[in-house]
Amino acid sequence: MKNYTGKTLEELLETAATEKGCAVSDLKYFVTEEKKGLLGIGSSVSADVYCMDDVKEFLFDYLGNFFVGINQDIEVAIEEKDNRFIVRLNADNNAVLIGKMGKTLSSFNTVVRGAVNSEFKSRIDVLVDVNRYKEERYSKVASIARRVAKQVQRSHVDAELDPMPNDERKAVHNAISGWHNIKTESEGDGNQRHICIKYVPDEAPAEVVENEA
Repeated sequence: MKNYTGKTLEELLETAATEKGCAVSDLKYFVTEEKKGLLGIGSSVSADVYCMDDVKEFLFDYLGNFFVGINQDIEVAIEEKDNRFIVRLNADNNAVLIGKMGKTLSSFNTVVRGAVNSEFKSRIDVLVDVNRYKEERYSKVASIARRVAKQVQRSHVDAELDPMPNDERKAVHNAISGWHNIKTESEGDGNQRHICIKYVPDEAPAEVVENEA
């Protein structure tokens, strides 16, 4: 993210857009300093400005430096989709990057997201996947959630899923969001945090009271 200075914010953003080769509407910014001049003379504004290409470039650099540092050859592909960056990694030993039950990959996701959010002072949605492990996990946990939700609809008995990381819980919430008589809640702490699929009965119709004449 680069800091720009101009007489006005509009001028500053035009300069940044020209340099980055994008539209002003594609920019995101944070004003860092604003000076008021006398009768408008000497006024200036400074702001940190970035666009999505800057985020992608940061991810390539960050991941490149990380894997060079641990002497690991790796292929990196980054896709921007639905305001989300999907980072796909492929190495000689993907199992090491994924770890037991995907714990190493989950921790790596936390580190990368933290670095991106710190650099751009924003919450940016980033998913790091290895050999489509996460993509397959999301499909699997969503399928399990839908099956359990159907059981809860029939039995009216709440059910708990196994503990899972935040991104997989999000996939479950999305999979059965809006289902009739069903709601999902995350419960528990730390690595025991899990989703409870709960039955929500229909509201009884309001009783109509007729006044006697």
